[in-house]
Amino acid sequence: MLQPSLFPVTSISVSELTRYLREWMESDELLRDVWVQGEITNLSRPASGHVYFTIKDEYSALKCVIWRTSAGRATSNLQSGLAVEVHGYVSVYERDGTYQLYVDAVRPAGEGTLFQEFLRLKARLEEEGLFDASRKKMIPQVPAKIGVVTSPSGAALQDILNTLQRRYPLVEVILAPAAVQGENAPGELAAAIGQLNREPGIDVIIVARGGGSLEDLWAFNDERVVRAVAASHVPIISGVGHETDFTLTDFAADLRAPTPTAAAEQAVPDQMDVRERLLATQRRLRDTLSGITRMQRLDLAEINRKLSQLSPLMRVRSDRQRLDELEGRSFIGVQHFIQLKHAQAGALDQRLKSLNPYGVLQRGYAIVTNSASEIIHSVDQTFQNDELTIRVSDGVISTRVSAEPQKNQAGG
Repeated sequence: MLQPSLFPVTSISVSELTRYLREWMESDELLRDVWVQGEITNLSRPASGHVYFTIKDEYSALKCVIWRTSAGRATSNLQSGLAVEVHGYVSVYERDGTYQLYVDAVRPAGEGTLFQEFLRLKARLEEEGLFDASRKKMIPQVPAKIGVVTSPSGAALQDILNTLQRRYPLVEVILAPAAVQGENAPGELAAAIGQLNREPGIDVIIVARGGGSLEDLWAFNDERVVRAVAASHVPIISGVGHETDFTLTDFAADLRAPTPTAAAEQAVPDQMDVRERLLATQRRLRDTLSGITRMQRLDLAEINRKLSQLSPLMRVRSDRQRLDELEGRSFIGVQHFIQLKHAQAGALDQRLKSLNPYGVLQRGYAIVTNSASEIIHSVDQTFQNDELTIRVSDGVISTRVSAEPQKNQAGG
């Protein structure tokens, strides 16, 4: 039977003890950053988005929680019975007074050492520049020949061939078979890549295999394979594993595809797109040629017009027209000149008629001339017995002066 203490003992509440244990666990260096290995059991995914499960070994069990903010990237492949390594911190769930692991990362058990080797090799090769973007080569848009490095018996090859046949059946495929898993895989993969680099006419190489664990994909993290990919003068598309799998080959390749099927899709265009582009190009060429032809026709017409203007025949025709115009103007001028001269001649004729002495005879006058044909205009020019000639309007009269001519009296 307990003996009463001589000194009173101070007690604490359950909550206080639980809080003390929580604070102690959360401050412990080991418990704040710990990896724990075990087998998943009692996996639960409530509507809240959090994930609850227990990891156990043959002797103990540990409750685990993954909050919704971390669940999306850490729990896609979780299932009961899976051996895993989980990372997080240990704390106390105060309501139940139980301790549990708050998880922020999950990986399959046994991958810890391989993953560290992966990170170490990645850092070294990255420092050498094997993953630099400046080393990446462009993937040809329309390849004629594609090399494929994969297992000839794997599903990845059939997926690639089916995709190529569906999207672009004109492409030629050259298979360089290699093991994609096991001790011999790295050497065979590197040799296959080298073989395709020596094959004439290869436009792009696909290096591929299906999904698997880190150990299954480890051949694609081998330094020999990574260096062969980086040294390839032919562009390489890496299609290794599933979308969430990453290998060092992915980083060294010129283009990373999430799956073998996606690698084939990125290697060739879709034949429907090619047809559309060809039709669009055909339309542009037709429009361009039509425009060029139309412009050349206009230019040719302009040249013909200028040649016609400079042609000797055009000059002759122009001169002929000019000659016709001059001839017409000359004819009109001559007509005007003749009319003018005719009018002037008529005026002169009228003047001559008005001045013609014979015209005076028509009015009853006569012209008297002596035997010397001198016109008698004074009596002083005549003498008795002179023979005179008198010209009247309709004839001539001969006469003799019978008496001595007499002058008129002054004023008479």
